[in-house]
Amino acid sequence: MEELKDQRVVDGVTVEITYSSAEDMKVTDEEVRAYIDRGNSQHPSSVVEGLKLGVEGEDVNIEYKLSPADFERIRRITGYLVGTMDRWNDGKTAEESDRVKHAV
Repeated sequence: MEELKDQRVVDGVTVEITYSSAEDMKVTDEEVRAYIDRGNSQHPSSVVEGLKLGVEGEDVNIEYKLSPADFERIRRITGYLVGTMDRWNDGKTAEESDRVKHAV
């Protein structure tokens, strides 16, 4: 038996739905929004850009396509883990500039 496919865009998210049989309940836009909200809440540093749903009876397989997560570079400088030195006072900035830097 051939799988049934449905593709649509809900709230700017591309959604692909595959049904294993014609008897499977069709997924509504309201349910798709709930899956998108679930993905966004489970991955707070990313945003759901795409969604694939595989419907087989009462079971639904969910695959999210997430936006890349932003990250900040963290370095160990003079014993401190920092991203930037913009909040350091003059003494700590001088300590960083006076340290011996080793080549790798």
